[in-house]
Amino acid sequence: MAYPNDPRQGGAQPPQGPAPGPPPPHGPPGAHQAPQGPAHGQGPAPGPGYPAPGPGYPAPGHPAQGPPPGYPPQGPPPGYPPQGPPPGYPPQGYPGGPPPPKRGASPWLIAGGIALALVLAGGAVFGGVWLYGGAVGSASGGGAGERAIEGVETFEVLDYSHVEIGERVDYDQYPPAGGQHYPTWQNCGVYDAPVTPELAVHSQEHGAVWITYDPDLPDSDVQTLTGFHTPGSYVIVSPMEGLPSAVVASGWGVQLQLDEADDPRLGEFLREYEQSPNVPEPGAACSGAVDQTQEEVEAALSDETDARRN
Repeated sequence: MAYPNDPRQGGAQPPQGPAPGPPPPHGPPGAHQAPQGPAHGQGPAPGPGYPAPGPGYPAPGHPAQGPPPGYPPQGPPPGYPPQGPPPGYPPQGYPGGPPPPKRGASPWLIAGGIALALVLAGGAVFGGVWLYGGAVGSASGGGAGERAIEGVETFEVLDYSHVEIGERVDYDQYPPAGGQHYPTWQNCGVYDAPVTPELAVHSQEHGAVWITYDPDLPDSDVQTLTGFHTPGSYVIVSPMEGLPSAVVASGWGVQLQLDEADDPRLGEFLREYEQSPNVPEPGAACSGAVDQTQEEVEAALSDETDARRN
């Protein structure tokens, strides 16, 4: 900070005594102030063609910086404390050097879905046994505020452990309504061929509703069902062989069998159980993972197995 009466600013001046009190607050110069010229003894200001002096270098015609002969070394003006952090505050900067570099987040899922599935196929099995505590209503994903929808079945899901990709799970319900599953999930969306159950169950764990339908269903009915999925929704629509009814909607621990695609109970089921807060991992993603059909996943796993053998 520069002080107008500080003898360090130029040539010889009489020593100044301490100010009678704290300096007045500084503010921006007003329009009535005249331009400042060089201090007495500092020489002329740089003329045209002279660059502004850099740090530590005097301007042309100026003496070298430093205290004049007979004056004390540089420091704060008399009556002012030494520069530095206020008392009681830690020293500025990070201890031991500059702050450590930030680490980028390691993506768990590889773009392209199936590429990740192949990487995980040889990995260890994750997870464990999860006891979905509370009443069966909580395990169904409806919770205390669950509305009664005619025909809805609820199931107590006791195990949501991960199994190795390629391993088949023998589910208690068909289609599955929760249980063991692969470490990655099926992307929510509309599929024109069956999807892998162990992937879809992981999506249910995140709050997705899986709508399966008989492959022989008329096209008009299929269009009705696919209309329940919109961008960003937690809905999977896919055909499935051997269903107990024409249409089956399945969430985590809940299921509804329907004979007609336009049954109004399907919409009620979605409003009640899609993105339910009572699933094991509410709010987890339903995108960014696998978007291949079951046939495509099995073919990729077969190719990977052959490559390892060779």
